[in-house]
Amino acid sequence: MINRLVVFGATSDLNARYLLPALAALRAAGRLDDRFELTCTGRKDWSDDRYRQWAADRLDRHAAASPAEARKAVADRVRYRRADATDAADVASVIAGDGPVAVYLALPPGVFAAAVTALHRAGLPQGSRIILEKPFGEDLRSAVELNRLLSAVVPEQAVFRVDHFLAMTTVQNVLGVRLANRVLEPIWNSAQISEVEIVWNETLALEDRAGYYDGTGALKDMVQNHLLQVLCLVAMEPPLSLGERDFRDRKVDVLRSIRPLTEDDVVRHTRRARYLAGRIGDREIPAYTDEEGVDPERGTETFAEVELRLESWRWSGTTFRLRTGKAIEDDRKEIAVRFKPVPGLPFGDTVQAAPNVLRFGLEPQDVSLSLTGLGAQPHTLAPLELSSSPRPPALPAYSRLILDALNGDAALSIRADEAEEAWRVVTPVISAWSSGLVPLEEYPAGSAGPPVRASGPGRGGPGR
Repeated sequence: MINRLVVFGATSDLNARYLLPALAALRAAGRLDDRFELTCTGRKDWSDDRYRQWAADRLDRHAAASPAEARKAVADRVRYRRADATDAADVASVIAGDGPVAVYLALPPGVFAAAVTALHRAGLPQGSRIILEKPFGEDLRSAVELNRLLSAVVPEQAVFRVDHFLAMTTVQNVLGVRLANRVLEPIWNSAQISEVEIVWNETLALEDRAGYYDGTGALKDMVQNHLLQVLCLVAMEPPLSLGERDFRDRKVDVLRSIRPLTEDDVVRHTRRARYLAGRIGDREIPAYTDEEGVDPERGTETFAEVELRLESWRWSGTTFRLRTGKAIEDDRKEIAVRFKPVPGLPFGDTVQAAPNVLRFGLEPQDVSLSLTGLGAQPHTLAPLELSSSPRPPALPAYSRLILDALNGDAALSIRADEAEEAWRVVTPVISAWSSGLVPLEEYPAGSAGPPVRASGPGRGGPGR
């Protein structure tokens, strides 16, 4: 296990909300001891004491679930170094020390290439590892180039392209429910399943993240990485094992099987929109274009929807709908597997049964199955709901990902070819949207999103 972690992006939102709390959880679980060294770097001219106070404040705010002793241990032991992540001399001074080091680039994607180049010039110690956040690159071309740069610094097995969705309990439980239950796997195919919805709608608006989000948008921030990763777990063939090779091979198979979108497909089966001013609960939400730091001319979307088809024996004919939106009226974060309706009922022409739906809640994390049974009156039907909440995870998602990187377990890391295949899927969408082929719709904050169109998503998948 590597006992040195350097985080470039000391005062980033990622470090404050996720990485420092993840380290506190690891400390509380006894997975990190006093030998562990944490160094956080940034461009601010701060002392160790000032940064430790900043870290302690963020830990109290975002890691309340961890014991105070664990939070204090992380804040008291962290070291701060002023450094430019793109300057080889600065990087060399920060990573200097005994033994290998894990380097976490908690930086905007546009800085990754320059930071990796600086790491190359600085010279990482043998056995070191590099951890990168999503999205990996800004498009297919930049992802290919970034993979080339990384291969010159460390072996592929030492690159950890992390996506915390893969470590979420319910996302992991998709495989458990599918593969550990004989009743489901035989019907897990297009003969029985009409569509799969993977949705991440949130009431949160921009929340002071314009510096990152306005240059990224919903498609790249959520669909290209998180939601495609979830799709892979839903649609993958049973792997021989959950080891890094078998598991990641099957995910790549899914991405390669996604039917390429034509311009006509993008026009008919994708949507983009951004929110107007509105109200969510007791919060007044300004229009996205009025948020501080937003450039209205960029046309950044806060809502994205894409329908995909897989060209595979198992899934030919099933629609996969990926949707995400900010400032939506209610949080809806789930995988909804919709089964085809029964071919006929003996209760008369006026009686209909709702299709069965298997739902995997992402936040909150639960699993439910909607079935149909007999109602109180003769020849009537009534819904039946079976639900279960998985046990709380032993470690939060980011804690597991950091621990995997320190231990060298790459199973939940995105492989180089997988990152490139994910960009291949969305490249036609990026191109068509940037050309204005798909209009940028609008929806009031606090609504359900843009109004349903008479044609487009929901009218069958690409290729029909």
